[in-house]
Order: sequence, then structure tokens, then C-alpha cells
Amino acid sequence: MRILVTNDDGVHAPGLRALANAMCELAGDHEIVVVAPDSEYSGAGASLGALHEIRPVVREATIPDCPASAIWSVSGPPALCVMFARLGAFGAPFDLIVAGINPGANVGRAVYHSGTVGAALTARNGRISGVAVSRAVSGYGVEGQAWDEAIAGISWDSAARVGKVVVQALLDDLPAEPVVVNINVPDVAMDEIKGWRYTAVGHVPPRTVAEAALVPIHGEDGAFRVEMGWGDKVELDEWTDGGAVEAGYVAVTYLSRLGHEDRDDVAAAGKALDELLRS
Repeated sequence: MRILVTNDDGVHAPGLRALANAMCELAGDHEIVVVAPDSEYSGAGASLGALHEIRPVVREATIPDCPASAIWSVSGPPALCVMFARLGAFGAPFDLIVAGINPGANVGRAVYHSGTVGAALTARNGRISGVAVSRAVSGYGVEGQAWDEAIAGISWDSAARVGKVVVQALLDDLPAEPVVVNINVPDVAMDEIKGWRYTAVGHVPPRTVAEAALVPIHGEDGAFRVEMGWGDKVELDEWTDGGAVEAGYVAVTYLSRLGHEDRDDVAAAGKALDELLRS
């Protein structure tokens, strides 16, 4: 089987290297191909960019000590990497897309904005199953800790091992209907993980940005930078993805498709359309 490995942190990110190496250790005859953005695209969601203006550049790339059969960088977000792969830019069709390892849990409403999850969602849109693997990062924004400090010396081993086990199980029995598996691993060593749980997507992550203010840029009239402030840590129920990870469990969520939802509390819109289209 052919497996595409991508991420939203760039082709040189250590989490991608850990995941790609773990995929290369899978049992069976599998071809591992890495196609990842050439730079940081965190928060890109499932965006492709303006298709009528995109002039993406694809380059051969290298990841130290990675035995993948091919490694490519793309000047675009991870969903674009997946779309190009689905359309045949990197050879024969792929059987599975695996994205990660993302530093920071992709839980709650973060799943809407995550480029890691967006890659898996884009895979399913092309009738291919996708797996998103993320590792929680403790302390970011708490007591003034910066992002670089929070991820310094991070160990990817537990997330890589969890991702490998789930991917192997999928390869051994791929579902007929494509699935998106969102995996979040707690910020602890492998032997400290308490277990795993199927979880619901929570409303919020454990901690999120709570406010934004415009701050004038000195010397530039009418120009502002945006200063954001963190809210307090939220205690989440353990049946949610974020709550389970905070409690020390691996959270596994099968993300549903977007679909129409019948509503009886917005009937006014339908009536307005009736009046417009009868005129």
C-alpha cells in the first residue's frame, strides 16, 4: 500500500520526521512518501489557497535518516499537498494519508482550524482515509511560557508509537467507507499514559485565546498590530477530546462529515426566500 505522510509545520519539523520514520517501520509491504509544506502552515485548516492564482513550487527534499521512498516539499498548505497527491502528482494512488505529529493537541474547536486535521479531511474528500496525530504541549502561555520554550526538548516517541499502532490496524483492515481518525496523545511518557478513550469533540480546548485588541504601530497611521491575551485554563469533562488528553488518556475521535441539519428555529429565512422567489 502507498501511504502519504504530511504535516502543517513544514517538511523539516521534527514531528514529521518522527511520524515518517514510524510509518517506515510498519509491518507489510508499504511505500512511504512524504509530501509536506515547505514552511509553517499551522492554522491553515483544509485551505488550498486561491486556485486561480496558485503557482505552487514542488521540490525534492531531504529528512535526515528518513528511509521514505520519496520526500517532497510544496509551497502551499497541507491540504494542497494531499490534493496534488490525490490527483497523481506524486505517482500512483495513495491508500492512506497520515498527518502529524503536531505539537499541541488538536481538540475542541481547534479541529476546524488545524492544518493537520485539514489534511485528513481533504483526504476523505478524495475517498481516502486520513489519520491526524497530535501531541499535547503543556505550559504554553501559562506563567508567560513562550512556544519555543514549551516545545524545547519535546519527545515524539509516545505519539509516534500510538500513531503507528492505529495506522497498522487500519492498513490491516481498511474500512470500505473512508474515515478521519483524530488522535491526540497526552504530554507524558509512554509508560505514564493511563489508557485511551473514544471521545466527543469538545466545545473549547483546555486553554484558548480569550481577547484581542488593536495596538497602534508607531509611525504608521491607521496601522495596528493585534495583541491577543490568554484566557484561564478550562476544566473539561473527560468524555471530551481535550478533557481526556488533560487527564492523561489518548483521545481518539472519528470526525463526521459536514452535512445539512434540519432546524425549526430559523424558519424566517425560508419564508424570506419564498417571498423573494415568488415575486
